[in-house]
Amino acid sequence: MKGRLFKVVMGVVIVASLISTHFLQKTINRERREMGLTRLEVLENAPPILAFTTVALGGFRGLIVNVLWTRMTDLGDQDRYFETIQLADWITKLEPTFAPVWQWQAWNLAYNISIKFSDPLQRWHWVYSGVKMLRDEGLKYNPHRPELYRELAWFFQNKIGYYLDDCHVFYKSYWAGEMESVLGKKIDWEKLLNPTTDEDKEKVRRLKEEFKMDPAFMKKVDDKYGPFEWRLPEAHSIYWAMMGLEKCQGSKNFDLMSLRRQIYQPMLLNFHRGRLVENQFSQGFEYRPNLDVIPNTDRAYLEFANADPEYRDHILKAHKNFLKDAIYFLYTYNRISESAKYFREFAQRYPGQSLLTGDPTATPEKIALDEFVVERVEEDVRDDSPDRVRGIVEGLLFQSFHTLALDEEEEANGYAAIALKVWQKYDASMQKGDQAMRDRVGLPPFHSMRAEALSQFLALADEREPLLADVLRQRLNLPPRKVEAPSATLDPVNSQSSTNSVTP
Repeated sequence: MKGRLFKVVMGVVIVASLISTHFLQKTINRERREMGLTRLEVLENAPPILAFTTVALGGFRGLIVNVLWTRMTDLGDQDRYFETIQLADWITKLEPTFAPVWQWQAWNLAYNISIKFSDPLQRWHWVYSGVKMLRDEGLKYNPHRPELYRELAWFFQNKIGYYLDDCHVFYKSYWAGEMESVLGKKIDWEKLLNPTTDEDKEKVRRLKEEFKMDPAFMKKVDDKYGPFEWRLPEAHSIYWAMMGLEKCQGSKNFDLMSLRRQIYQPMLLNFHRGRLVENQFSQGFEYRPNLDVIPNTDRAYLEFANADPEYRDHILKAHKNFLKDAIYFLYTYNRISESAKYFREFAQRYPGQSLLTGDPTATPEKIALDEFVVERVEEDVRDDSPDRVRGIVEGLLFQSFHTLALDEEEEANGYAAIALKVWQKYDASMQKGDQAMRDRVGLPPFHSMRAEALSQFLALADEREPLLADVLRQRLNLPPRKVEAPSATLDPVNSQSSTNSVTP
């Protein structure tokens, strides 16, 4: 009897345990899913091999991934980057929601492997493979992982958009050519949002399927933070960072400040060099400041400062530096009233603080706008950014042409002399470096920069103030203006090289 009773009691306990486990399992599964410990739902649109491995291996996937991850890390430490590719591919097939491996593999392709090649086109292949790995695959299986959006935005800003790589000019040009093939030289938002012709529909299809971009969201980004030149990588950095903010609101264990930083940092770059200008001499395109983006950039800094109290002081420090640049660039491009507006904003928001790094007494209360601009030239010629110095030289030349047309010859000669002085100081600093550095961040000869600035000034004046343009041509003994002028086309592979030009 005792043996039979014991068996009955044990049977009841077992049944009760199974029933309780059944009810607890749902709670356990939900908590594991929320913490990202395991993936329970079936992957959508996954290749057969990926669907098989994620289901058939069950919990053993984690053990296999640990071994592969350890081996891959060891190979990376030994600089055996090519050997890590297959291991990373296996890990993504076993654990497609393991975000760190997507980051590792994309970085490995774009940064470590790409530099093993000297040919720009081969390098671009690996850089863009890293972009596609995050954009086309990583985000497909991890649409709410902010670190992947941040990494993708960083690739556009840093690897493609900055001067880090010796082939950066080629990257920018190739990407500009790709974007121009679907967006044109200037976006027609109506055609992009409501395509009617077969050609426009095909371009929108390519934009969505090949580049994974939503035209409506592009317009939203452009309205809020633009206007952008979408052939440049900074616009795409901001696009993916903003997409990450929208997709990942409420994300745990991730600081969304890194995504916000991927918006206002590229916006500053977009202000400094966010305009593509045709160079009629090199038949390519060069960077120029995008002054039209200043109002939205100003608002973005203040918006993010209010959204992140913890980083408020850090963001406002960046905003203060941005205002100094806005005041200066607007003034040098003869937009004096706008420059004065931001001069007053600086005085209102940062009373008693200096406008000049080397002069703590140069506060808005003690220095005039004109004085600040002159003193700022001396500071900026020590900057090692070709975008900033190019913008200064071009702006001073614009002022020179404008005042010359107005018969203010002395003032015009003064602006031209300052422009030459800025170029000479920057060029002298470049001569101290090696040839590779001069090729990467050097400026064209001053006479060619002056000729290109004159061409751009006359083009704008012909449209806005044709009489002024005619007077300037007369004073410079130039031929009368033509009705039409040939336009260059952007060929990312066959165009001729020019220093700091977008054409490789």
